[in-house]
Order: sequence, then C-alpha cells, then structure tokens
Amino acid sequence: MLDTTTTDASTMNGTNDPKDWLAAHAVSEVECLVPDMNGVLRGKALPAAKFLKAIEDRALYLPSSAFLVSIDGRYSGSVDEGFAYQDPDMRMVPDLATLCLAPGGGPGKAYVFADAFHMHDRPWMASPRHVLRAVLDLYRQRGWRAVVAPELEFYLTAPNPDPDRPVTAPVGRNGRSESVQHPYDMAALEQFEPVIRRLYDYAAAAGLPLDTLIHESGTAQLEINFLHGDALPLADKVLLFKRMTRQAAQEGGMQATFMAKPIAAQAGSSMHLHMSVVDEAGNTLFAGRDGADTEMFGHFIGGLQKYIPEVMPLFAPNVNSFRRIRPNHSAPANIEWSHDNRSCGLRVPAGERRVENRLPGADANPYLAIAGSLLCGYLGVEEKIARSTEASGNAYRSRSTLPKTMEEALDRFAACDPVRAVLGEDFFQTYLRVKSVELDLFQSVVTSWERDHLLLKV
Repeated sequence: MLDTTTTDASTMNGTNDPKDWLAAHAVSEVECLVPDMNGVLRGKALPAAKFLKAIEDRALYLPSSAFLVSIDGRYSGSVDEGFAYQDPDMRMVPDLATLCLAPGGGPGKAYVFADAFHMHDRPWMASPRHVLRAVLDLYRQRGWRAVVAPELEFYLTAPNPDPDRPVTAPVGRNGRSESVQHPYDMAALEQFEPVIRRLYDYAAAAGLPLDTLIHESGTAQLEINFLHGDALPLADKVLLFKRMTRQAAQEGGMQATFMAKPIAAQAGSSMHLHMSVVDEAGNTLFAGRDGADTEMFGHFIGGLQKYIPEVMPLFAPNVNSFRRIRPNHSAPANIEWSHDNRSCGLRVPAGERRVENRLPGADANPYLAIAGSLLCGYLGVEEKIARSTEASGNAYRSRSTLPKTMEEALDRFAACDPVRAVLGEDFFQTYLRVKSVELDLFQSVVTSWERDHLLLKV
C-alpha cells in the first residue's frame, strides 16, 4: 500500500501536510488523475475539503472500467464477462508527492496522481503506473537505479474541427503560416512565442523539469527536452506537459497534437528516451574506470535489440504510429546501434554512457514506453545478450526486423513470454483487449485514400 503521508518537499513547498499546502496555495479543487492504457488522464475532480476527507477515510473510488476504455471512448470489455458487467470500484490512493498546481486549468486548482488498488489493498496491476513500478523494482532488487530523460516532439496546428480535412500549420506572430521546413530556426520559433511563454509559465508553476526547446523539422513542430531523473515522476510530468501544452495552444487560438504522424508530408513526432543505470552511490554502471563501455552496457543494448521488436505496441500504440516508423521519414525503422548516428534506432550520444531509444512515438504512454525500454535492457543484462556490431553510415538502409503493422505487432507482443512474465497477465490481457478493439474499429473505417483511388476505378 502506498504511504500517503510522505511528500516531496519541492512539490509541496516544504510541508508534509497537504491541508497546509492546499491552504497556502488557495486551492479550492483537486483533480485526482489516473492514467489509462493510452495515457489519457481519467479520474475525478473534488473540492479541496472533500479531497482531504477522502484521504483520511480512504474513500476515493473509480470504476475499474477506466482501464478498459479505448481511444475512441468505447469500452473494450473484459475477458471475464461477469466482471465487465459488474464493473467493480477500484480504490484511488493519491500519491501526495505528485500534488502540484494546475495553472492551465484556472485559479485555485491542483493536480495529484492516484494509484489504483483493489479493496483489499492489492495493487491493480493493469495500471500503467504500477507496471512501471514493477520494472523499477527489478532494478532496485539489484541495487541499481534507472535514470531517464524524455525528449518529446509535437506540432502546433491551426484548429481542425473537421477530421476529414488535413491538419495545417497555424498562423504565427507575423500573420503567416509556415509552408516550408525551419529546423532549429530561432526566428521561426519566435513566431509561437506567446504560446511558448505561457507553456513555460505553466510548467514552472507545476514544477515540471523542462530543459531546452527547439523548432524541429516539421512546420510548426517543436521539441521539448526534460531534465534527466527518476522514471516514475518523469512519466507523470510528460502527461502533465501534454495537458498544459494543449491548454496553452488553445488559449493562443491553436491546437497542439502529439499524434505520431499528424501530417502526411511532414516528419513524425517522437518521444526519444535516454537511459542510463547507476548504482546506489550514483556511479554509472555503463562505463568502467578506464572510460570504456562495460559488459553490462553492451548487454543492455543487446536486450533492447532483441526485445524491442517484440514489444513495439508499447512504443507504437496506435495504427497511426506505424506511419511514422518508415525509412527516411525522420524516424528509424531498425534496431541498429551506433555512436551519434540518428539513423539508428538506438543511439549512444558522443562521449556519453547512455543509450537513446529513438523508436517510441510522441503518442506512446510514457509509463509503458519507459517500462518497456528499461525491461528490454534489463532482460539483456540478465540473459547476457551480446549487442550487434556497431552500425556505420546510413542505417535507414538496414533490414528492418520491426513489425510493419499494428496487427503484427500485437501478435508478437502477445507471444513475448519473458516480458509477459514480468508485466503480468492483468496488464497483458487488458492492454491487448483495448488495442485489439481499437484495431478492429480502425479497420471498419473507409478512408479518403480508398474513396479517392478506388471509388471510380476498380
């Protein structure tokens, strides 16, 4: 059971009492957030007094079907039909270390993430937060600590009320929309200064550890880097960042999308994950005293190479995700590794002892993408899997061993016994059911491409 009496001093301003913190920040409403399979924030909004009472009485509940909702809002059901119709409650246990202001939601609001438990206090293991914890526990048992740093790309767009129409770039401060690429262009970045400034203000108020921001290669495509740190808090903050970015964009008359491939002729959006492993004293385990790669580092990369193709739904969770992972589309379609080579799926930055998994899309659930990456590396160390020879040159030309469709990816994921043994049947059954329902729903749609090229020709 989580201890709800301990808090992070930097988040709660040096006090261990949530009542004092809420009063000091004039918070009148708390949003209690439970991330679902797709990283959608579900939960409840409570008056501050009700929230404090719910903590005291341990009486905060949410229907268990919250983890069975597909991306279109429909319920995917359960393997156990009786369970699905009963839809029993889960106990929501707020993680008070995550309590923070919700600046984009209006004055007097705060966010807190909650973990889901059965009524007898057993963790609800379909929960993505619990899934990530299970993987981090493997590291703790070995005296290791995983350090991660996400890089998240996204597009600012003009409002798109009609989903049958393509997404277009928004109008910038100069009154014009971008029509060509402006990678790393500071003048182009300045066109979105009002939204960016508002977003930084929101992030500062909520305690998000943002680092650098750049203009990426797509039209009105930006990338934000997070400072490196512990995996679970950073996964929380990625979801808060997504929410605040959408709020900041909307207030600026725009929209923000983290879809993996929102514009056919433009680059996709990724969530690159930088990973390293340290011991209890904070010393890197990926480099020896002579500065050379350790055997562990090689095996960690070897595990990523072996298992990433089997767990791709954790990195590419939607049909659209696979439109991004194609050679020469600004995203690697391989599991090659190399030093400072962005055409490889696994990149070791120059002079560093960390590895960057470049395969996850911006649409990935951060808990599951981080858990999957760390678990693949862990299995590589446990199984002493050798990494391949370092790639050179254009790795886009390398033969891909990755699944090319969502259907193939789900089949391979379901058959990956080593990963299934760690993540558990509760999670696997739930995730596969949600994703299978989403795939079936997509396959029932007739697209504009089919109407354009088949309607009057076949």
